[in-house]
Amino acid sequence: MSSTPPPGTFKPGLTDETFDDRISEQWYQPRIPRAVLKELMKRSDAEGLRNFALWLVLLIASGVVAGLTWGTWWAVPAFFVYGTIYSSSDARWHELAHGTPFKTRWLNDAFYHLSSFMTIREAYWWRWSHARHHTHTYFQERDPEIQVARPTQVLPIFFDFFALIGGVAEIRKTIRHAFGRIDAATEAFLPASEKPKMIWSSRIYLAVIVATIVLAVYLHSFLPLMFVWTPRFYGGWLHQLLGLTQHAGLGVNVKDHRLNTRTVYINPVFRFLYLNMNYHLEHHLLPMVPFHALPRLHDAIKDQLPPAYPSLYATYREMIPALWRQRRDPAHVIQRTLPESASGSQPNFTAQPST
Repeated sequence: MSSTPPPGTFKPGLTDETFDDRISEQWYQPRIPRAVLKELMKRSDAEGLRNFALWLVLLIASGVVAGLTWGTWWAVPAFFVYGTIYSSSDARWHELAHGTPFKTRWLNDAFYHLSSFMTIREAYWWRWSHARHHTHTYFQERDPEIQVARPTQVLPIFFDFFALIGGVAEIRKTIRHAFGRIDAATEAFLPASEKPKMIWSSRIYLAVIVATIVLAVYLHSFLPLMFVWTPRFYGGWLHQLLGLTQHAGLGVNVKDHRLNTRTVYINPVFRFLYLNMNYHLEHHLLPMVPFHALPRLHDAIKDQLPPAYPSLYATYREMIPALWRQRRDPAHVIQRTLPESASGSQPNFTAQPST
């Protein structure tokens, strides 16, 4: 198996023609002028550093406040804020996996490995898993990142507001990989050349956590552990709240992202923490467009897309009843209305739900 970068990540030397072929193969492709697309695809160290530097400042500042309030009731809201900012590393891991936030590659790589560790997503495994998610978006039995399976199981959705399903699974997987145990599912998509990197990366993760635990024991305080990995559990509510809006309840097994992916308008604070991933339909249509350009991409192609959801409330008002119905009727899907004026490559498959 090749060890070249997976689909959806930056590959030096990738030509416009090669990129056009990649995004147009089988899946629906919006119509957008080449010049506009090239402008939107420009990566920027300035844009990336502006966002990530502010994020780091807020993370450190909130962590200092939380640490100083430890032992008082003020620590509860302080760690709530710190945990929420910390857990937004999940959105950053996701965008960095595509190699688009920064023009300079080492900046992408450095922040990618940092955010991967923070959100308990081993970097090498998840880079290739996420590539498969983009290749087989919401195709059951193919997409490894389907967040809500059919038929819907309600309790796991609730538990993962505290990462009790996904977070625990990632820790177990990291431990297995650290000891060189690789399952068949991983063997299916991870190149052989990446396996040693994944194993050593997992070992480094565990070494950092063990060192943190040792420090906590030495200090006779749980405080060190409040800053590493545990925020993924007590502060992951926003990640789950926003992440569920990406695909849950929508069509499956259909090669048209307009039928299986949502765009939702959210407030500026959430957009900052979520790195504009609320424009998730646009991201799936053109994953090489950086986070800072997604609002402009949305404006450029929105006449070809279903209407964006006006708020989180509107999204959940439709999604919750659909997920509840999918408990007993897994073939039920939320139908998205495509604009009559939409143009572009038509999907090869009709929106047939899985039964």
